[in-house]
Amino acid sequence: MKALVQRVTEASVEVEGRIIAQIGPGLLVLLGVRHEDGPEDVAWLARKLPALRIFTDAQDQMNRSVMDMAGGILVVPQFTLYAETRKGNRPSFIAAARPEQANPLFEELVRQLRAHMGEGRVGTGLFGADMKVRLLNDGPVTVELCTHA
Repeated sequence: MKALVQRVTEASVEVEGRIIAQIGPGLLVLLGVRHEDGPEDVAWLARKLPALRIFTDAQDQMNRSVMDMAGGILVVPQFTLYAETRKGNRPSFIAAARPEQANPLFEELVRQLRAHMGEGRVGTGLFGADMKVRLLNDGPVTVELCTHA
């Protein structure tokens, strides 16, 4: 799994002109799933995301997690994170898992995050939908987390 994590002041997801999820300060997580990913990858990411210390403390050091600052997490599925662009000009997405494999892993990650953080602090995009994602990047701070080498 690959998660592109952005520290945000706010973020939202819109589908068909309607906002389906939004958070205030917290993390926007763009999530890619590949064929080799499984439950152990979900568990690792579900532990890592709430504990990731990328929020500043009183000394302006990145020492606080989203849990420490009572923030939210917005998880958006994005298979294009596994785009292969070395050959030609059109990306290949062969490394990305098919929806029937990726969606259950996405849903399990969200379930685990909600169990840890609380239902109201974790929002999601809609798997397979044409989404409009808005964010106000804070910093900017963007970190890539991968469950594989």
